[in-house]
Amino acid sequence: MTTTIARKEEETSLDTRAAIEIFFYAYKALTTKPDEMLAKRGLARVHHRILFFIARYPKLSVKDLLSFLGVTKQAINIPLRQLMEMGLVCSQPAPHDKRVKQLTLSEEGLRLEENLHREQQRLLQTAFDDCGDKATRDWFLINGKLSEHILP
Repeated sequence: MTTTIARKEEETSLDTRAAIEIFFYAYKALTTKPDEMLAKRGLARVHHRILFFIARYPKLSVKDLLSFLGVTKQAINIPLRQLMEMGLVCSQPAPHDKRVKQLTLSEEGLRLEENLHREQQRLLQTAFDDCGDKATRDWFLINGKLSEHILP
């Protein structure tokens, strides 16, 4: 199977279909190993996204988690409850308002998230090192511009 990735650089530089295809394969590369690690625990990518944002923003409120993920409370209820029942995520009332639930990772949850992150970090760091500083800055710039379409 020949993909557009194999085409000459000048043929794909302005080809949005090629860009989308490359983005698809890059995302697949970034998620394959973590997905396998999660599957061994009976978890899926939705659980990874929850763990990622709680690790990135400790004491994250459920409301903010919903906002980051762009989902409803109903959509997150089952996977979040599973993570809590497995002892990976903890919920505490916020000191400023007991009605607000703040989410943190347990020690086991933190270890799992760090292992998942390590796999992705390794791939990204290798790509950044191979491509150089300018390409890395450009990657952040392009992805940042794409993110503007969904970030509040």
